[in-house]
Amino acid sequence: MANQVQDLTPDEVSKGVAEGRYLLVDVREPNEVQAEAYPYGVVVPLSTFDPKAIPDPQGKQVVFACRSGKRSVTASLAAQAVGLPYDKHLAGGMLGWKAAGLPTKVG
Repeated sequence: MANQVQDLTPDEVSKGVAEGRYLLVDVREPNEVQAEAYPYGVVVPLSTFDPKAIPDPQGKQVVFACRSGKRSVTASLAAQAVGLPYDKHLAGGMLGWKAAGLPTKVG
């Protein structure tokens, strides 16, 4: 069966994080996160990506996020390749998040 990555909208991700259903994993680089970060993200940069570095989601579903939605797909596929069930990402990334009017923080 082919690996698949499910697109989630910024609103779906924001709501899921607020409700404790999602763990947001930001795969952008530290300099990007310092400039602007997701309010509740865990940072696991794609340049040194190791799916085992993702904290235990403790029953939550992992959702990957980046700047535009490309690296988050790459991260999801990499996690699936080692057998992790992490098949969700934030479509549109930080650009979509901000366009939806959702809050960010300075890293």
